[in-house]
Amino acid sequence: MPGGIMGHMLRIDLTAETISVEPLDAETARMWLGGTGLGARLLYDEVPAGVEWDDPENRLIIAAGPLAGTKVHGAGTYSAVTKGPMTNLLGATQANGFFGAYLKQNGYDGIIVQGRARRWLYLFIAEGVLELRSADHLLGKDTWETEGALLEELGYKFRMLSVHGIGQAGEHLVRFAAIAGDQGHVAAHNGVGAVMGSKQLKCIAVARGKQQVPVAHPERLTEYADALFEHAYEFRDRWLARGGTAVGLSDLHKLGSLPVRNYTTSIYPEHEAMNGLTFREHFDGKHTPCWACRMNHLHTGCMTEGRKKGYVGEEPEYEGFAAFGPQVGITDQSAAFWLSNLADRYAVDLNEAGWLLGWVLECVERGILDRERDLDGLDLKWDDEDSLAELLRKISLREGCGDWLAEGVMRAAQHVGRGAEALAVFTKKGASPRGHDHRGRWTELLDTCVGNTSTIEATAGADPVDNLPVEPVKNRFDPIDVSRFVGQINGRRQFDDSLGVCRFDSQDLLLELHTFNAATGLSYSPLDALRKGRQIVHLMRAFNARHGLTAEVEEPSPRYVSNPQDGGALDSHPEQAWPIMKRNYYRTMGWDEDTGMPLPETLRELDLEELIPAFA
Repeated sequence: MPGGIMGHMLRIDLTAETISVEPLDAETARMWLGGTGLGARLLYDEVPAGVEWDDPENRLIIAAGPLAGTKVHGAGTYSAVTKGPMTNLLGATQANGFFGAYLKQNGYDGIIVQGRARRWLYLFIAEGVLELRSADHLLGKDTWETEGALLEELGYKFRMLSVHGIGQAGEHLVRFAAIAGDQGHVAAHNGVGAVMGSKQLKCIAVARGKQQVPVAHPERLTEYADALFEHAYEFRDRWLARGGTAVGLSDLHKLGSLPVRNYTTSIYPEHEAMNGLTFREHFDGKHTPCWACRMNHLHTGCMTEGRKKGYVGEEPEYEGFAAFGPQVGITDQSAAFWLSNLADRYAVDLNEAGWLLGWVLECVERGILDRERDLDGLDLKWDDEDSLAELLRKISLREGCGDWLAEGVMRAAQHVGRGAEALAVFTKKGASPRGHDHRGRWTELLDTCVGNTSTIEATAGADPVDNLPVEPVKNRFDPIDVSRFVGQINGRRQFDDSLGVCRFDSQDLLLELHTFNAATGLSYSPLDALRKGRQIVHLMRAFNARHGLTAEVEEPSPRYVSNPQDGGALDSHPEQAWPIMKRNYYRTMGWDEDTGMPLPETLRELDLEELIPAFA
């Protein structure tokens, strides 16, 4: 067994209300690592074609990685992998905090959830305890309230029990419901919270454990873990420590990559008032770190200025400020802070929520949606957080108009008709993008539409090419250059997502591999890591092909790929570049240029001959 692996999985059969402990064999652990890789393997093996997202036979797999729970900084991450309701394909999404570390400290590498309970339950894991308990008293509570109730009920101090579960949105099967816990850490994409709700599982509570994660070279691991963190802390002029992920909001505005009023413009004059540096000046809080992390990334406290002065919550990530700031016309940072925290408490994907609310506002402005006929009398306006909060509440409870809006942007637009679909930002698989205007960020436009996880798969942030023989993008508006890069780098991020460590604490591939090798006893090179990630990518694509993926749905909506009329991406014409990007990406990946399905020789080169029939 490689180091970093506990060697045990929990299987939760909610139909039978049974819990069993199963071995995780060394071959599987070595091949698929953990996290997203292990989750994808289990999903592929256990969910055949014909099983829908809300079928009891669907699986929700929550898996930590080999670095989770070790001395590596920020190694409390887990991956949630399932067949999700937004795309009816695979979803893979991560949350940081403490859950992944505590799960490993209790002796488990992951949890496989199957079946559907006859009553609402929660799972409690602690030393000597594996129990499914009634969750009736937790129904209707948001994720912060649920955590507080269980801390009191089970007798744990804050941060000694990690509770991750669903809020009201997951209970009501909102398609873009998320799993959230540790007061603001969210596994957001492809409706993982709706899958959890369909199984009538409110949450999973894991106490801090006493078991040590076995590592191959403990002294070497300590040395490299510290070096990895110090590099990440200094990365990009200490950007995270200075202002969180929203520190770059103004830079994105300059590039034309900030989503403003549902793509009706790319100009947001208030961008400096919404960025992370400004937030820290107007926020009275304390650092609330994840597992073993000193990044000074997130804080909890209250706003000292603005329309929601005095509200207490967690510092939003960039995507929270983008979704509930420029995308819905909010100009007051405290209001965006407030809305972002509400979304986390209801446990919805705030990216999808932001696109949905912005689309509704534009439809109201254009007369497509009528206040009385369509929106239960709500007087919705740009830059009005109170009316938007009420709509978010109705969506989370599927109350009134919130019922059809809970289907997400694409399905809501199709429901309305009357030209509403032309205004909607989504991929034709069914989900909306993350919180950027991708017309100024073509790498993520392409990645979002052709990836296999329901969100970006290959890219992230600055897209470093550290220690890999991949040339960075020279021209962000060159379709060949962009698609060549995305195709060549794909695999790098899926390797990361299988390790169980926060990406913000791991910004250099070579240092990450020194740490990984010290923990596992393996000897990965950068090319080995890329290859392993590409194996995971192709396994996910095999699952999606089995469940109906075609090249026809790997497309952006017309508004998503429309030509910007102002801002930093003015007249870049992504709509003209799109067909070129897509075909060249397929070619670069070794896939058929028309169908997007991997060629047999590509699968053989990756030692994945077993997957060839999935693409026949």
